[in-house]
Amino acid sequence: MGSGSWHMEKRDSFKNEPVKDVEHVLENGSLSIIVLGASGDLAKKKTFPALFNLFQQGFLQPNEVHIFGYARTKISDDELRNRIRGYLVRDKGASPKDLEDVTNFLQLIKYVSGSYDTEEGFRLLDKEISETEVSRNGVGGLSRRLFYLALPPSVYPSVCRMIRHCCMNKTDLGGWTRIVVEKPFGKDLESAEQLSTQIGELFEESQIYRIDHYLGKELVQNLLVLRFANRFFLPLWNRDNIENVQIVFREDFGTEGRGGYFDEYGIIRDIIQNHLLQVLCLVAMEKPISLKPEHIRDEKVKVLQSVLPIEDDEVVLGQYDGYRDDPTVPDHSNTPTFSTVVLRIHNERWEGVPFILKAGKALNSRKAEIRVQFKDVPGDIFKCKKQGRNEFVIRLQPSEAMYMKLTVKQPGLEMSTVQSELDLSYGQRYQGVTIPEAYERLILDTIRGDQQHFVRRDELKAAWEIFTPLLHRIDNGDLKPLPYKPGSRGPAEADALLEKAGYVQTHGYIWIPPTL
Repeated sequence: MGSGSWHMEKRDSFKNEPVKDVEHVLENGSLSIIVLGASGDLAKKKTFPALFNLFQQGFLQPNEVHIFGYARTKISDDELRNRIRGYLVRDKGASPKDLEDVTNFLQLIKYVSGSYDTEEGFRLLDKEISETEVSRNGVGGLSRRLFYLALPPSVYPSVCRMIRHCCMNKTDLGGWTRIVVEKPFGKDLESAEQLSTQIGELFEESQIYRIDHYLGKELVQNLLVLRFANRFFLPLWNRDNIENVQIVFREDFGTEGRGGYFDEYGIIRDIIQNHLLQVLCLVAMEKPISLKPEHIRDEKVKVLQSVLPIEDDEVVLGQYDGYRDDPTVPDHSNTPTFSTVVLRIHNERWEGVPFILKAGKALNSRKAEIRVQFKDVPGDIFKCKKQGRNEFVIRLQPSEAMYMKLTVKQPGLEMSTVQSELDLSYGQRYQGVTIPEAYERLILDTIRGDQQHFVRRDELKAAWEIFTPLLHRIDNGDLKPLPYKPGSRGPAEADALLEKAGYVQTHGYIWIPPTL
């Protein structure tokens, strides 16, 4: 496969060099990062490791930053540090430098215990933060407070109320208070709007960062650059050349102990309505007038508002055999673990082009990708149509890559054709470069006050308007999931829907990630 690779003019060596002249996230004064739900899984597995990586790269300076954990669990500072430690450096062969960094990072963390709906714990938290600010800044420095809610949405309103009443930055010192909230943002349009209203009464939109970690993925962030910085994509990216677009998320395992939680939401709420729909916006949006966050988010909202109501005959739902064996899942659960949904965008660029969003658990592979399939070549003089169409594929995970499937002459004396690819595989091209975790990037954006990769309130509302009618039909039992075997492609009806939507599968070709 190597013969089809894109060879850059100059093979620079991309080495993971130490960060030089890091743009400090603070101009003056201290930053307090408060992780609420500090003893939970999300905080241990994602939030604290992301903060540690930022610390290691020099973005969080030990003389400027202090980190607070807050939760109901009654534990000491050292107990929290010990719980986190194992998630920071997982490799057994960690260097002495890594271990020293872990120790120095953990010393920045203090823990405060308290409930999420009474003032007592939050008053104590505010006292601890204020004492740190004064010790770092003296009385005149800036006060910056970032609250990361690694919590279930049910407690967002009470926690936000407590922060607003007890823990805001001291306005006489300047600075800011910002709130990061995790999905799910409600279960349908009504609950999402209620949640938005409750939080919106306490904080300005500029203070609220609704995090969708897919927007922090390297190749998702590359979409705008690919589309708007490369001339040859500009004339191709429309209904005249593109037959269909697939945005796919596949997992090769089931709910694995999260059955009770998952059953409340299902695959559409968990993956499609947020992660995949956000990717669709970036694939389909018009060029923004600048890279300012509001200009980008304006264009995303226009796309969402152009999506037509979902037709039942363009939806396939599935539930893998054995899902209901989980004791936390109801015996008669109607919750889908697989779904293929066709969305139609009613505008000049995309009229008639199906956008196929597909997600599922317990399938035959694990991957997330965007697959743009182009129309057939008119006047097929090589009689190669049956070999497959041109496709541009962006593989988000694993093995980050982008490749263009195209037809070439088979090497040899005969004039025969074969499918090959132009390939940019990140592991090969950018050897030694560590691709940042999505949470690192998004937390850094929050500290810098950049809301480009976060979901705005009107964007959230438009997303729920698309899916709420379908979700209510599923919740009411009007639409039933079809059974499928774990380790399969999902229900056969999903492949039939793809074919009906105009997708042509390539036979006899498979992309193989290049070896180093």
